[in-house]
Amino acid sequence: MRTRFAKAFAILIITLSVFVLFSCATAGQAEENEAPQGAFSGKFVILHSNDVHGAVEGYAKMATLRKYYESEGAEVILVDAGDFARGTVYVNHSHGQSAVELMNKTGYTIVGLGNHEFDEGLEKLQENLSKAEFTVICADIFGSDGMSIYNPGCTFTTAAGKTIGFFALDTPQSLSKVKPSMIADLTIATGDTYYEIAQSLVGYYRDTEKCDLVICVAHLGIDPGAEPYTSYNLYDRVQGIDFIIDAHSHSVFTSYEGRPIQQTGTGFENIGVIIIDDATGVIENYFLTPTAEIEDDPEVVALAKSIMDEVDREYDIKFAESKVDLTGEKAPGNRTMETSHGDLIADALLWSITSDPKGIDVPVENLVAIENGGGIRDWIRKGDVTRAGITNVLPFANTVSVVYVKGSELLEALEASTFCTPQAVGGFPQIAGMEITVDITKEYAAGTETYPGSVYYGPAEIRRVTINSVNGKAFDPEALYGVVTNDFCADGGDTYYALKNAASSFDTGIQLEETVMAYITEVLGGVIGEQYAEPAGRITIIQ
Repeated sequence: MRTRFAKAFAILIITLSVFVLFSCATAGQAEENEAPQGAFSGKFVILHSNDVHGAVEGYAKMATLRKYYESEGAEVILVDAGDFARGTVYVNHSHGQSAVELMNKTGYTIVGLGNHEFDEGLEKLQENLSKAEFTVICADIFGSDGMSIYNPGCTFTTAAGKTIGFFALDTPQSLSKVKPSMIADLTIATGDTYYEIAQSLVGYYRDTEKCDLVICVAHLGIDPGAEPYTSYNLYDRVQGIDFIIDAHSHSVFTSYEGRPIQQTGTGFENIGVIIIDDATGVIENYFLTPTAEIEDDPEVVALAKSIMDEVDREYDIKFAESKVDLTGEKAPGNRTMETSHGDLIADALLWSITSDPKGIDVPVENLVAIENGGGIRDWIRKGDVTRAGITNVLPFANTVSVVYVKGSELLEALEASTFCTPQAVGGFPQIAGMEITVDITKEYAAGTETYPGSVYYGPAEIRRVTINSVNGKAFDPEALYGVVTNDFCADGGDTYYALKNAASSFDTGIQLEETVMAYITEVLGGVIGEQYAEPAGRITIIQ
């Protein structure tokens, strides 16, 4: 790993000027037309989004805000910090193509990549982005040839002659936030190399390009469980970054503990605004504009509606109803504690195998289910439940898998997946078929090295998690258990490397969302009732 990183880093430095000059020609075209006079005359404005995740109607808000600042005399560019290609059914249905189409229509200029851009692999991503009318940048992900998969960065020269250097970093968590088999041929920088790349790019823009400002488009976030690769880690370790346009943690803030880092939340909750003075090239203000205050641009909303209408004809079909609300919140929610939503999905997973256990290698009483909390992405609200709604809850096209592990390996997976509880982590286990206790008063005993191909440290010993029972029977660390889960966890995604090392496993090929719909229809009679009003008490957290 170190050799590959070193090679990739050396190639990056040697070819950096070629990449950046190319990007400059693509992204940095100043407007020749005279701008109108107004409240923002003499200003350069960056509008930015992040973690849109298929909220396609929001692009019409971005287009309106852009036109407003332009009408008031500003020069405007649009920047996105990643996770645009996966989320709601409106982008999933087209495998991300509709997101690119809408971003083209809205007029994006510079776009960084998030971990979910790789959910269907590099080939599909490159196919989609071959149609992009914006510049894509990414400095820390390398192909099998050792070259960065997209330009590390670009410069943009404003109409007033000020030059801004942009570079983009994706989270090293992509190593485990994407199904590992989808990125098997990619190398993602970690450790010192990650920060050396960032510092070298800042130095290049400062010393060679003589940029007035250097801005990082960072899909990193502020979740403590992501350390040492958060946006605040980046700002503290790399000298010379003027501003970080952040993403990944779905957070809302205009600065982070005094640092010039801004994030808009998710799904176009807000649009980020950065105002730069043309005369001085200095950032004079930055803030968030709630999209609820913004009208829709008619042309962009018409395109969004056409995309939505086409999908709705297939997906907006009621198949059940819910008497309760099931949370889609991240924290406190599916990534921090047991939820009734997690119980429902885990119950569906377990039922999918126990209802017809032929061919299973363990007794039914040794079957358990795990759904990673980070895979639950939306609410189920009281009222009608549609296919589109379930797809938005489970948007990653996962399939149902069965993994056979010793009890000790199951315990390791649970310990690793609660390492930072009560802080949010995508691997937090929503479970069925077992009862566990997580003692967060005890410190997680991290090993000395990360799991292979991961940024997560496995446990050196089991301190925090106890498996109290499995289907009402005593847990046996030497027994063989069947874990019913999604293909992402079965492949070692998130914190589940212990499952990847399983003695054997198989994938049913059945879509997870189809499994949940079948469970609701066949077992619950088409009604999610009061049995899911509250968590079932499968996870006890001692704090």
